[in-house]
Amino acid sequence: MAANPGFQISLDVRGWPVLVIGGDEEAADKVQRLLEAGAKVTVISPTLHEVLRKLAASAKIIHRGRHFRANDLEAVILVLNTIRDDRELSHSLMRLAREQKFLIWSVDQPDVSNVVMPAVVSSGHVRVAISSSGQAPALSGFMKEDLERILDNEFVAFVDWLGQLREQAKANEPDAEKRRALLREALDGFRLLGKVQYPKVWLDQRAAVGAGEKRGS
Repeated sequence: MAANPGFQISLDVRGWPVLVIGGDEEAADKVQRLLEAGAKVTVISPTLHEVLRKLAASAKIIHRGRHFRANDLEAVILVLNTIRDDRELSHSLMRLAREQKFLIWSVDQPDVSNVVMPAVVSSGHVRVAISSSGQAPALSGFMKEDLERILDNEFVAFVDWLGQLREQAKANEPDAEKRRALLREALDGFRLLGKVQYPKVWLDQRAAVGAGEKRGS
């Protein structure tokens, strides 16, 4: 079956209840991102990563030190399940998601998720999401690392400057078309330049296929 590329959106979770099942490093990463986005986070897990323990101690998250129960889903819009080795739980969550109409993501289990979690590059105010539609998750990680090097501190400062310029234009130029022209002029010359360097195993594969095609012609 062909991979579903999905419909890419950015979810505004400010003030909304979100449930995270699991207390490991994966859960800690997702919880921190949710808090940055303004979500109200509850974590369900008998044990907690050190980062999560500190967040619970400072009342930044709600922690329920036990295993998941169905009534934990009350009012939530999104559930992130970071437990890899409990397929029964993952299938149960997917069934409940269909019945109760919430979004569910189970780590490394796209068949029982209705949300794909892309690799996200964060650089100041800019977010770049990378997804291979489940075909090559490791590739997304490599691309994330390279983009993080490219979108450096100067890029962050550049985006901040563009934001200030936009606010100044909104305050001083009533004509919307002139404002757009001003901002387009500020971006004149900006390009994200790059070239893909492929691994040897892929280049060898391509060469072998090409040689086979020549012999067959």
